[in-house]
Amino acid sequence: MDPSGIFFTDHAGDRSLVRTRAQWACLLALLLLLATLPWWASERWVSIGYTTFITAVAVIGLQICTGYAGQINLGQSAFMGVGAYGAALAMMAGWNALAALLIGGAGAAIFGVMFGLTAARIKGFYLALTTIAAQALFHFLVLNLPASWLGGAGGLHVDSASAFGISLNNDRGIYWFSLIVLVLMTSGAFGIVRSRHGRSFEAVRDDDVAAGMMGIPVAATKARAFLVSAFYAGVAGGLWVVALRHVSVEQFTLFNAIWMIAMMIVGGLGSIVGALIGTVMIQFAREGVTSLGPSFIQWVPAVGQDFVFAAMNVLLGTVIILFLLFEPKGVMHRIEISKKTFRLWPFPY
Repeated sequence: MDPSGIFFTDHAGDRSLVRTRAQWACLLALLLLLATLPWWASERWVSIGYTTFITAVAVIGLQICTGYAGQINLGQSAFMGVGAYGAALAMMAGWNALAALLIGGAGAAIFGVMFGLTAARIKGFYLALTTIAAQALFHFLVLNLPASWLGGAGGLHVDSASAFGISLNNDRGIYWFSLIVLVLMTSGAFGIVRSRHGRSFEAVRDDDVAAGMMGIPVAATKARAFLVSAFYAGVAGGLWVVALRHVSVEQFTLFNAIWMIAMMIVGGLGSIVGALIGTVMIQFAREGVTSLGPSFIQWVPAVGQDFVFAAMNVLLGTVIILFLLFEPKGVMHRIEISKKTFRLWPFPY
């Protein structure tokens, strides 16, 4: 790469996401590695893989709402739950998995807009409390509506399905289906943030008063950010149902929403790639704690069985504090600095 950067003489080239042959080679190699992983990795790694893909879809939606539009969203787990129940009901009614994801995403988007409309008048701490109310409302509705509707505390069970010609009754099928959905949703996210809607999100995030003076409909833009975020969460919830074939209210807690915020912070606010990187890092850290927990209990029996869950809480808090103190802009910011340093080497500037 030249020190002066890469420039294009046509509009299509300037708007392209992948600009060089090296970038294309890295992207294709990564996709090939991920696509072939079920053939050479153990079932545990396949399970970790599709769990990470599902979580990444929800975190990308959260990134659009919070990282790009600047709207604090602590209700992403609730939106994910609404999508999960919507997808489960659709699959029980005979819809295929792909249609169920769209139905779950649409239901979550409608639920999200209800709280996005409040963002027109409030912001900051008060908006955060409002989105927490989404979590409380979701739990209240599921537990208090007739059990014949949503299954009550026991949840809903669904049969295995198929999509894209892939049978979803085993981990390999779920892995490939989740990977395809993640690629599609990531491509869609890049399209959104690079469109006029994405520019409106950034304008409202930086200064909503100035954005309104420029003619941007601030209230509609904030509601649109919640709609997109909730749709992504709903699709992720639908994938969760496809993977587990069961949905219950205990799977979607406020603590899960905080984990997703941690992933977004670690990866870097305002970056789709950062959302993916943060999700992978936190998911692997959680798996590491889970794997080492039983061994540590054997070494130190006095810590008890609650050690693993407590260690996860400590890990979450420590990671967020360290990144806010030493790298508040996330891993993606450090990667961008490293790329510029490499491009300019051996010169310091």
